[in-house]
Amino acid sequence: MRKVSFAEFGGPEVLQLVDAEEPHAGPGRIRIAVRAAGVNPVDWRIREGQVLGAHPVELPSGVGLDASGVVDEVGEGVTGVEAGDRVFGEGTSTYAEFAVLSAWARMPEGLTFEEAAGYPSVVETALRVIGESGVRSGQTLLVSGASGGVGSAVLQIARDRGITVIGTAGAANQDYLRSLGALATTYGEGWTERVRRLGRVDAALDLAGSGVIRELVELTGDPHKVISIADLGAPELGVRFSGVAGSVPAALAEAVSLISRGKLHIPVEKAYPLAGAAAAHTDSQAGHTRGRRVLLI
Repeated sequence: MRKVSFAEFGGPEVLQLVDAEEPHAGPGRIRIAVRAAGVNPVDWRIREGQVLGAHPVELPSGVGLDASGVVDEVGEGVTGVEAGDRVFGEGTSTYAEFAVLSAWARMPEGLTFEEAAGYPSVVETALRVIGESGVRSGQTLLVSGASGGVGSAVLQIARDRGITVIGTAGAANQDYLRSLGALATTYGEGWTERVRRLGRVDAALDLAGSGVIRELVELTGDPHKVISIADLGAPELGVRFSGVAGSVPAALAEAVSLISRGKLHIPVEKAYPLAGAAAAHTDSQAGHTRGRRVLLI
């Protein structure tokens, strides 16, 4: 089979499309014929060699956590799913023609493989950081870097829970944020004053790692009310860096419920072929994403 791999840490150019042995589903796992794989910032952070304790790497390494596809192997002890089922979920080395998943759910009706691949890690992360922030119904959550996949999920999940959301993004994505129910403003000079004019901030999320931790602490008045998923230096300022996943099966079940109720939709900004993984990483690292990027297998 074909898969994307890297033998050394570095830029997008280290990604190679190689021939590899097919993986197989061990106990408690399933294997899918991959139809699409989600492209997440954690993928290129791992490729660069950033120290992420939740994702230890042995070289050479495959790439990718999220995928959608058709079940073709069911491991020992697995029930409730069979060959031929359309699923989406999280596993390892998902930038490949076949991948083993450790958590999965059946795809909701009407969802395409391309769309489904963009949800697993994004929804798990969104649910986790909303919970860790402690924000409650009737309060206001500030989301820095709100137009990407996790931001898109946070905005919609928070609004479904009765939380007011202020989102920052580039000028081109202001209408997009408003379409998701957020109070929107641009980043750049004077952004903190623009946020203050929109209302009091009870908690804040740093999703982009753009060097705004100090300002988020200032706006909330308490470093314990700020969570970052993108700035490894956040703990130096007393802010929690959230990088260890919670229950992915629970997050997938919540995603299915939200999607089925029409409360969650994350658009796919661009789809790439498997051989275009390096281009997908380059674009992801450049930021300004609206929704998700995926690979089509």
